[in-house]
Amino acid sequence: MSRERRVRVLYDEQSIAKRTQELAKDIAVQEPTDLLVVAVLRGSFMFAADLIRALHREKLEPQVEFMHLSSYLKGTTSTGTVTILKDVDSNVEGRDVLLVDDILESGRTLAFAKDLLTARGAKSVKLCVMLEKPGKRQVQIQADFVGFECPDYFVVGYGMDVAHSYRELPFIGVVETN
Repeated sequence: MSRERRVRVLYDEQSIAKRTQELAKDIAVQEPTDLLVVAVLRGSFMFAADLIRALHREKLEPQVEFMHLSSYLKGTTSTGTVTILKDVDSNVEGRDVLLVDDILESGRTLAFAKDLLTARGAKSVKLCVMLEKPGKRQVQIQADFVGFECPDYFVVGYGMDVAHSYRELPFIGVVETN
């Protein structure tokens, strides 16, 4: 049986594409200057790539950087400690930064990254996430731009994984247990 048949679709490709373009329009309205998009690896890579292209269609010219942060290691629940596995190379001082991640759940990772970039002198740090699970928040943080509010499921696809599987799926779904 193929993996796609074992995953129930929550958000299909077309819904994700439409919502990503809407997010880009919302971001463009803010008129960011010297915009630096910082994608949090690994889960955000598909969303970040689509969002960056959508920002281009909105006449923005962001530079792109990556941070690799982890609080999950190989499990499915946060350890509560954020580790920097790869830091940004660019100077963020005085820049508008858009921090992009796949999902805002406990908030620890994004709060850590936002505080770090702010401490380094970013003019502003705004958060853009594809999914938000507001009932799971462990720290005080709100996303500025949210694709979808997600039910309390462990989701896969569109860059998100379980033990490094399912990232390649072009939609967001839930692995069926039966």
